[in-house]
Amino acid sequence: MKVIVPMAGMGKRLRPHTLSIPKPLIPVAGKSIVERLVEDIAAITGEQLEEVAYITGRFGEEVEKDLIAVAERLGAKGRICYQDQALGTAHAILCAAESLEGHVTVAFADTLFIADFKPDPTVDGVLWVQRIPNPEQFGVVKLDDQGNISDFVEKPKTFVSDLAMIGIYSFKDGAALRTELQYLIDNNIMNSGEYQLPDALRNMMKKGMKFAVGLVEDWMDCGNKEATVDTNKKVLEYNKHLPMIDKSAILQNSTVLQPCYIGAGVEIHNSVVGPYVSIGKGTKVSSSIIKNSIIQNDCELINMQIKDSMIGRSVKAQNMNGDFSLGDYSEIK
Repeated sequence: MKVIVPMAGMGKRLRPHTLSIPKPLIPVAGKSIVERLVEDIAAITGEQLEEVAYITGRFGEEVEKDLIAVAERLGAKGRICYQDQALGTAHAILCAAESLEGHVTVAFADTLFIADFKPDPTVDGVLWVQRIPNPEQFGVVKLDDQGNISDFVEKPKTFVSDLAMIGIYSFKDGAALRTELQYLIDNNIMNSGEYQLPDALRNMMKKGMKFAVGLVEDWMDCGNKEATVDTNKKVLEYNKHLPMIDKSAILQNSTVLQPCYIGAGVEIHNSVVGPYVSIGKGTKVSSSIIKNSIIQNDCELINMQIKDSMIGRSVKAQNMNGDFSLGDYSEIK
């Protein structure tokens, strides 16, 4: 199976954390959003990953190396594809045209999920959805009498369905999807000024292809700071049965209230950490109380009382109390 990850957006709602790295590389419970996303897709499908194709902006060599490394850790080849113009979801996916062969899963990299279903092998594709109480705020799918998808409705003003699309789509035949995406581009078929994936899916259904839904148990957003901190909390809770404190971490006169993730080489002195805190490798915390927060790599935090916070990489901060969002390399005394 190949996984295609469109991620060329600027991630403006998660600034300042996305000023130096793209949103999918932000860590949640010790792993980047994109690594968790692809890893969980592979677990659900039960298939060996062949390739992860990332559709990115021009984020630079270091970011591209990090993305390739994510694919390799998952036993797959990594491929970087560029989307230089924001022309919609269909256009974004087609930027990875070379990867649209065989079984393909497309996963937009601003969400995580919890699911326990097996995709139906008898259909041509599966759209992953969650049942929600406020469907008027989302794109939803309509089902026919056989339980297959019959249409897609964006932010319906009147009720048509409570099955919201979460941005993950599996296709048995990636080449068929590529053909329909190219048809939209060649014929300049746009919706609201963009080439949209649902238009390609409708054409596929007109040709007799059948799409089913895969119902997820939880759909976790990583769109802004508050949502990402809450997702970190949920992921830690879901994984609390796993060991999440690295053996090399040093805890001196300190208490860790589980569940927490504590990375390699972390030092915690005279502090209380948790619950629901993730601390990246190499970070040093002293004389602090930290709750429900994400602290990234190589930070130095002294005399901090913080909660519901996101702290970027290599931040140096002391004598702070409250709820904060500090970007990479910030220094506050």
